[in-house]
Amino acid sequence: MEVQLIRTYHPEGANGILFFEGKQLCRTIELPWQDNRPRVSCIPEGRYILRKRQSPRFHWHFEVMGVPQRSYILFHAANEAKKELRGCIAPVLQHTGAGRGSGSRPALERMKDCLYPILDSGYEVTLIIKKE
Repeated sequence: MEVQLIRTYHPEGANGILFFEGKQLCRTIELPWQDNRPRVSCIPEGRYILRKRQSPRFHWHFEVMGVPQRSYILFHAANEAKKELRGCIAPVLQHTGAGRGSGSRPALERMKDCLYPILDSGYEVTLIIKKE
């Protein structure tokens, strides 16, 4: 199974649309592209594996596996990339500016409702990130 993240880059952040089976699942916000530098840049375009992850801070969320020179890249709730993200991806219901959005928690729940059953069934979910 594949999900596609189609990004638009801006100096203040990257905005995206996440698609599953050809339908929009949610939107996303990220830090701007800064040559894949840890904690200040979004991750490179490419193919990655998503897995379920739980932590005390973010509870149940997703981890993006296989990111070059990076670790613990997560999909977790956040509404302002520059204040709340350190290289991770935040699902949002709508964009409110470059690297900004609203409705992140409901968007993350939507992602989990859609993708967790697939992962729980033993299928792999691949994230494909591309430029618009």
